[in-house]
Amino acid sequence: MSDYVLETRDLVKHFPLTQGIVFKKQIGAVRAVDGVNLQLRRGETLGVVGESGCGKSTLARMLVGLETPTSGDLFVQGRNMAKVGAEERRRGRRNIQLVMQDPYTSLNPRMTVGDIIGEPFEVHPDVVPKGQRRRKVQELLELVGLNPEHINRYPHQFSGGQRQRIGIARALALNPEIILCDEPVSALDVSIQAQVINLLEKLQNELGLSYIFIAHDLSVVRHIADRVAVMYLGKIVEIGTEDEIYETPTHPYTQALLSAVPVPDPTLRGQRDQIVLTGDVPSPANPPSGCRFRTRCWKAQDICAEQEPLLEVRDKSGHPSACHFAEVRDVVHATE
Repeated sequence: MSDYVLETRDLVKHFPLTQGIVFKKQIGAVRAVDGVNLQLRRGETLGVVGESGCGKSTLARMLVGLETPTSGDLFVQGRNMAKVGAEERRRGRRNIQLVMQDPYTSLNPRMTVGDIIGEPFEVHPDVVPKGQRRRKVQELLELVGLNPEHINRYPHQFSGGQRQRIGIARALALNPEIILCDEPVSALDVSIQAQVINLLEKLQNELGLSYIFIAHDLSVVRHIADRVAVMYLGKIVEIGTEDEIYETPTHPYTQALLSAVPVPDPTLRGQRDQIVLTGDVPSPANPPSGCRFRTRCWKAQDICAEQEPLLEVRDKSGHPSACHFAEVRDVVHATE
């Protein structure tokens, strides 16, 4: 059996741009995700980072089946979800669940916590017998650190951190192997963020879960991730272990991201190797030729416009990097 519980091969999602009201004509496409290759191992946490609009959430929606890929393959536990029947695809979706970004809007205010967490059992009734569902919901509440006696309360009666715990309990209801966390702590206070991250790590150790953790906060990703993938304009530009990405980044975009992380110690701020990018992020509807980062890159040369760099290990890089001139640059040492 493969060590990968999830794998994508050249995964693409283009949203068509149309013109006209009655007779619509496609005049282009927004290339939200454009040829992503990822592998997730059992019990591993894969962090995905990048600017807003780079395609992280669209990637997550494809992985859980909320968006249909334009092309490419998605393998879950060795099965290609694009080539299986509807019933097998439905069963396969049980193994991938989503923890959403906003704990305030991701829960139905008209439903009790018990109904929210137990709703997956209505969709997949064979998971838990009907007479045992209330007990199962109480067990899930206790598992995420909430009082099982609060099963009849409504979302507005809980704090933000407690609501996110409810979202995690709902994701665990179907006993999945893979949890996609789409910026699960970005709307929470720092102290509550730490509690939720510690809960996710505890659940991973107890249940053997695999995580894909999407976030803007690079320090949070470093804390929880085993490997990190950096996205820019729909593509993975660098991927490696947590130490490789943070200690020896080789892609200019990764280096610029890391240099933007705030330094908590004022005495070290002057020692920071700060990289200031110029220009705006190109439109995903009309990305630059060749390397998509070349319009903002200080290393850009003619080859960058003529030839798209492959995501591969290079002479001056010990891990895959999509840059013709990839080389290590220490930009975070002064922050530690």
